[in-house]
Amino acid sequence: MSMSRLAGHLAELPGFVTMALQNDSFNIRPAGGGPSRQPVVMSSRKQLLEEFDKNVANMRDTLSKASDESLMKSWSLMAGDKTILTMPRAAVVRSFCLSHIIHHRAQLGVYLRMNNVPVPSVYGPSADENPFADAMAG
Repeated sequence: MSMSRLAGHLAELPGFVTMALQNDSFNIRPAGGGPSRQPVVMSSRKQLLEEFDKNVANMRDTLSKASDESLMKSWSLMAGDKTILTMPRAAVVRSFCLSHIIHHRAQLGVYLRMNNVPVPSVYGPSADENPFADAMAG
């Protein structure tokens, strides 16, 4: 996956929470062929941030309206007529969506490091942002 596609994927992933809470399944190979949705590829910082902010706002709104009953309802990931997985929506949000974001965020950090781009803070300052990093290293 290219760095621009990976960044786009991170921007679109909060939208998967909304999709999982509003639908019973998602088919990665729908009948009739073709992609089930167009993947987001970063074309500019502005475009990427707008996509991310839109998806996060929709995700927050959808989550705030979700009942315990709807979160326990089953959701399935499909490939054509084959079911890849089925689990409660709450588990989809945690494992399929949030863990997926964490995984790809780490991958993006590697891409940034390989391209000599300072890695931003995730859980406190990164080594690139930490003013004490040099003092602690030596």
